[in-house]
Amino acid sequence: MTANDELRTLAPAGLAPAKLLHSLGLEARKGLGQNFLASKAALGKIVRTLELQPDDVVVEVGAGLGTLTGYLAATAKVVAVELDDRLAAYLQQTFAGCDRAQVVHDDILKLGPEDLLPTGTAAYKVVGNLPYYITSAALRHLLNWRPPAAVLVVMVQYEVAKRIVAGPGEMSLLALMVQLKGAAAMVARVPAGAFVPRPKVDSAIVKILPRAQPLASDTEDERLFSLARAAFHQRRKTLVNSLATGLSLPKAAIGQALEEVGISAQARAEDLSLNQWLRLTARIAPEE
Repeated sequence: MTANDELRTLAPAGLAPAKLLHSLGLEARKGLGQNFLASKAALGKIVRTLELQPDDVVVEVGAGLGTLTGYLAATAKVVAVELDDRLAAYLQQTFAGCDRAQVVHDDILKLGPEDLLPTGTAAYKVVGNLPYYITSAALRHLLNWRPPAAVLVVMVQYEVAKRIVAGPGEMSLLALMVQLKGAAAMVARVPAGAFVPRPKVDSAIVKILPRAQPLASDTEDERLFSLARAAFHQRRKTLVNSLATGLSLPKAAIGQALEEVGISAQARAEDLSLNQWLRLTARIAPEE
């Protein structure tokens, strides 16, 4: 699909999100972080970023009012997951006659690809507007799915998007977690006015290409994050000080380990690259 292609939808033509909510007698649930995307430009950007093909299977996280669901189902097969019982019932009714859309009323954090994908599915894609309160947990969960998705396209708060794609000098635990599992890039900033109800901050579309082969085993992954959590817990301190405190190891031992893997003794947690974290983990993280 090119930028000039007309977006097609299998959802019934109807009301804008605010009017649709009113007509259904519903309000967005703050407890579920519900802000519904109403901008056709942003919806189009998401669809185009997915680069959908007719034989694609897409898992949609938090289908909401089904606006994106309809665009996805116009080209591909979509499995729309929705936790809110009111919206799940509405979606099931709305797409009852559409054989390209399946609605699942459940918590995405409790599901895996084996629960959602048709038997024999060789590849799949993931898309979703992630509520702030589950962004980290949802990304970690989705990036640990096996087999991995071909691509994840997610909407997150803009400041969170910047953290996800940050490089050395601005690294965070979230950036480390995501980049260990895949290559991440910010696609577009989406203004707060594109949502109903309007949130207090802008959002952004982030594209993540999961790694076909993990950079670390599950055990190494856990060891890396035990190390990183200790370092980021006191991120204003140098690694020598933060790791010595967090791991209860002598500063001299930490300093020697840093020197052996080519990391400055004055470095802080946010200064390290992903490869440096991997090397440091192999050198000093304790065995499980």
